[in-house]
Amino acid sequence: MLDLSFYKGKKVLVTGHTGFKGSWLCHLLLLAGADVTGYALNPPTTPSLFGLTGLEKRMDSIQGDIRDFEKLEMLFTAYEPEIVFHLAAQPIVRTSYWLPRMTFETNVMGTVNILECIRNSKSVRSFVNVTTDKVYLNQDDDKAFTEDMPLDGYDPYSNSKSCSELVTHSYVKSYFLSPDTPAVSTARAGNVIGGGDFARDRLIPDCVRAAEEGKAVVLRNPNSTRPFQHVLEPLTIYMEIAEKQYSDKEKYADSYNVGPDLEDVKSAGELAEMFCQAYGNGLSWRVEGKGGPHEAAFLRLDCSRLKQRFGWKSVWRIDKAVEKTAEWTRVYLSGGDVAKEVEDEIADYLKDAGI
Repeated sequence: MLDLSFYKGKKVLVTGHTGFKGSWLCHLLLLAGADVTGYALNPPTTPSLFGLTGLEKRMDSIQGDIRDFEKLEMLFTAYEPEIVFHLAAQPIVRTSYWLPRMTFETNVMGTVNILECIRNSKSVRSFVNVTTDKVYLNQDDDKAFTEDMPLDGYDPYSNSKSCSELVTHSYVKSYFLSPDTPAVSTARAGNVIGGGDFARDRLIPDCVRAAEEGKAVVLRNPNSTRPFQHVLEPLTIYMEIAEKQYSDKEKYADSYNVGPDLEDVKSAGELAEMFCQAYGNGLSWRVEGKGGPHEAAFLRLDCSRLKQRFGWKSVWRIDKAVEKTAEWTRVYLSGGDVAKEVEDEIADYLKDAGI
């Protein structure tokens, strides 16, 4: 179980802190009493969770590109972080088809840059590289992926994240095997949902925009199956991985799938229907168009390694995850206090998790 007190006073660096997952992670770390610095470009969307909740006033927020090695190196020298979470990325599959070069530069060389800084750092003891469940060679055969299966993402985004995993493994084998070097893990999380995600070409943000505009949600591939989970599920285990490997590298540093129980794997149509029912106000969905860039039809994760090593289990099942996401959306669309809603949801989650 995650020990929040571990983070009190710890110097933590989060790359990609202005994004959806990065913002939620910073809220958790600040609650735990960590000294948090973020390194990222400006928020990728307008509005953004980072801006709506005033995170910039509560932490050291450094604007910078993960591809800028010199600036990143200067940050490591000045800040001397003990723990690093790497979330900076170009994270959208469809965008990667339009901008493949930028996607590979960001997701592959960005990983090289952060690992070079860690290799040259005397302060870092624990590093978690957040990749994706899409790193695997996926032949759409409905098998649940385990961590030892081949890595070979199809599209530029997925493939770049496969490369990020391989880069990380190379650095571990080349530089981080001895006991006095940093502990390194990668986390391959399933699709996350939650309040404050405004990205394009993601299901829940599309639902929120439809609710805001009083229109039906438009789905491209209602039968696509994904391991959806609330954003707090993977973030708390990222923190626990970083915490545990900080003290016991040999036992805990590894690659981990992070996803819901298999019965919570849903199709896009099922999730859209659940959100429409939870949100209410007559929100509905429809299918429009076919084709587009290739995306896997089936994606499931086997999280046995995580469960066995950490005793981890999902806290909020998919129905609760959708309910909380709809609740945040109602607060946001009514002009309510979304920062308080984030804090309240974190408190509810930690209580349910027994943390």
